[in-house]
Amino acid sequence: MVYRQTSQEVCPWNQKFPLPLREEAFKPRAAVAGKDARTLARDLLAMDDESFRTAFKGSPMKRAKLRGLKRNAAVVLDNVGAAEDADPLTRPSADSRLNSA
Repeated sequence: MVYRQTSQEVCPWNQKFPLPLREEAFKPRAAVAGKDARTLARDLLAMDDESFRTAFKGSPMKRAKLRGLKRNAAVVLDNVGAAEDADPLTRPSADSRLNSA
């Protein structure tokens, strides 16, 4: 049985309290769940291609490619990071394609 919701049922203005997430496909992946921006950025910068493919298999995050996510993670660390976050930003990447950009 397929359950269809009307716009009145899902509109946040019509809800007193938010409903718990029911759709599994929209739940955050383990690679990103429960992490603050700084931690997530450090984890993305440390990812290799294999761990990226495993973590985001079948996810729209793969459209950005690891290179794009690492670039964005570097911007996040530059904006919200602390002094100890300089090491992941200055360490050369194992992926030579990232170094040529």
